[in-house]
Amino acid sequence: METKSNFWQRIGIQDWFLTEENNSRGQKSPQLTPETIYSFIVDKFKESIRELSFADRIVFYHEFIITFNAEDYREFIDNKQGILGLIVQETVKKFYEILREHRQAGKNVEPSGSKWVFRLVSHPDYARGDKGFIGKLLPDNNQKSENLRVTFIPRQTGIAQTFDINNDILKGFTYYSEGYMEIPYDAQLEYVEGNTPPSKDQTVIGRLEAIIPDKQFSGKKIEFLIKTEDTIVSGNDDGREDSNIFKIATEWVNSPHLHIRYNKTDGNFYLASFGELTTLNEVLVQRSEINSPQWVSLPLNSRMLLNGIIGINLFKP
Repeated sequence: METKSNFWQRIGIQDWFLTEENNSRGQKSPQLTPETIYSFIVDKFKESIRELSFADRIVFYHEFIITFNAEDYREFIDNKQGILGLIVQETVKKFYEILREHRQAGKNVEPSGSKWVFRLVSHPDYARGDKGFIGKLLPDNNQKSENLRVTFIPRQTGIAQTFDINNDILKGFTYYSEGYMEIPYDAQLEYVEGNTPPSKDQTVIGRLEAIIPDKQFSGKKIEFLIKTEDTIVSGNDDGREDSNIFKIATEWVNSPHLHIRYNKTDGNFYLASFGELTTLNEVLVQRSEINSPQWVSLPLNSRMLLNGIIGINLFKP
């Protein structure tokens, strides 16, 4: 039987980082803390400026993939709900502080993307205490590049090593809905609490983006701003024109299909499904009766799939 190679064997650096199991016994893994994550991302941001900038132009990464051991990640998340969002907020504030210093020094600070993207992930071949970093210039730009630059810090040595890997290697990473965050880039280099200012007539509490695999919608972003506590996602056959109804022009969405409710008390979203088939972050959602909705938690940055065809993402406003 052929033995399946691990992540480091596939990229040819097994002997650099991973030691035999008996050599690691008795070694205490460094604790994963908010300060560890914050400092790691900020250091890599500064490094990207040094490596990518030229002449008077300041160039920097916009997407950050931070990788940990799966057990480290789970232990960090336990009893720390919401901490990742706070870390990202402070990280972006620090980014802007650094960029303002370059602008004040007469440098040209122009973004290569319209937003910051953060993905905190795990990989089964990472040992306890290991952490890695992958930076991208343009978040989700759909451009295929041959290689990505990866920085890996093994627990055994604590010394950072940088190398290139192929995009296909990313298929082995485990992504978490609570570990994905995006923040619009502010040209004034100021972090605005809440990411976007509220609308003049009504506060926006959430944003839905639909992905429709039809040619007529190719390259188009279908967006719906959530401004009320109750939002209905429906299809072509729904004749209502209420402002809280997100009508998606396709026969693949039932009428109605989803009921999304915002709870002011705990600040969380909840979901009930009336459609034929709905998955939430790849988990099947039980179908409800219209008059008897069964609510499930709907975290921000969640990914829903309706009838196996239509994708909907929930983001901060």
